[in-house]
Amino acid sequence: MREVLQDVERWHVGGTPVAIATVVEVWGSAPRPLGAKMAISGEGAIAGSVSGGCVEGAVVEEAQAVLASGVAKLVSFGVSDEEAWAVGLSCGGKIDVYVEPLAASSANLECFELLAKNLREEQLVAQATVLANAVDSHGARLVLSPAGRLAGGLCSEQLDQAATAKARELFATFRAERFTVDGAELFVEVLPPRPQLIIIGAVHTAIPLVTFAKAIGFHTVVVDPRTAFATPDRFDHADRLINTWPAEAFAELTLNEATYIALLSHDLKIDLPALRLALVSPARYIGALGSKKTHAKRVAALAEEGFSSEQIGRIHAPIGIKLGGRSPEEIAVSIIAEMVAVAHGRRGSF
Repeated sequence: MREVLQDVERWHVGGTPVAIATVVEVWGSAPRPLGAKMAISGEGAIAGSVSGGCVEGAVVEEAQAVLASGVAKLVSFGVSDEEAWAVGLSCGGKIDVYVEPLAASSANLECFELLAKNLREEQLVAQATVLANAVDSHGARLVLSPAGRLAGGLCSEQLDQAATAKARELFATFRAERFTVDGAELFVEVLPPRPQLIIIGAVHTAIPLVTFAKAIGFHTVVVDPRTAFATPDRFDHADRLINTWPAEAFAELTLNEATYIALLSHDLKIDLPALRLALVSPARYIGALGSKKTHAKRVAALAEEGFSSEQIGRIHAPIGIKLGGRSPEEIAVSIIAEMVAVAHGRRGSF
C-alpha cells in the first residue's frame, strides 16, 4: 500500500475515480507476493504492480470495468512460463487479484483514510476484507490495530471476531492470509511501519551494515557519543547520524514493531543503557556484538536490574548467523542475514 498511497490520495483529492487491485492468492512462482497492490485511476494512470508486468494490462481493463459498475471483482490470472521469462522469472504461476473501487462506500472510504493515517504515522495496522460470501456482501472492510478494532466491520460479529483473531496471529509475522469462515472468504493483511535499523556503535562493521540494510529497504540510524567514530565522512550513507548517548538518542526516535537494533559498540557503558530501553520496546530484533563472556556480563547486569529471563532472551547474542567470517563486511553480512531471518519469522541456530 505504501508504494501506491501518494498517487491514490492525489487522484482521489483531485476528483479522479480510483480502483485498487490487491494480490490475494498466489500459486507457483508468481512475481509478486500476497498483498501486493496496484492502483488505477479512472484516466488510466497506474501505480504499483501485481505481477511485475505480466498481467498489468488485463488488470487495468478490469479496474475500468469495476469503476464503471461500482462493484468489486475477484479475478484470476495465469502467468505462463513465457510471460514469466519476459519479466525475469524462471517459471510462471497463478494469482488471484481483488479489484475494488476506492469509494465503494462511505464506510470503506473511512477505512482507507484511517489506514493511510496509520501508515503515515508509522503505526502497525491490519485490514480485513470480505472477498466473497453467500449473500454477496463482499467488499466490507475492517481496520485493526494490535489493540483491536479501529474502524469498519465485516457484516457480522462472527466474521469480525474471526478476522480479529487472524490479525493478532499475523501481527507477529507481518504476513497476509486468505481464509474461509462459514462460507465467507476473507483476506487479512498486515501493513507494518517502515523498517528501521538503529545501530549503536559507529564501529567499522557498522559501515557495511548500513550499506546492506539500505539495499533491502531499511531506514538507517547510527548512534554513538564518540565523535571520533561517528563522523559524517564515515557515515555519509546513513539516513541519520546521532552523536549522543543511547538514552538521549532513543528519546528522539520511535521504536516500533518494525525496529531492528544492533548493538556493536562492545562497550557496556554504551550497550547497557541501549539494552535497557530496547528490551522494554516493541522492537522486532535486538542483537548484540561480543563474545559469550561479554554477553554473560550483560545478562548478569540486566538480571540484577530486574529484567526477566524472557526479556533478556530477546537478545540475539552473539549477534548474527554463524557464517565463519571475520572481516567487518563478513560480520555485517551475518547480521543482515539474521535480521532477514527474523523478519520472516525464523529464530534459532543457523
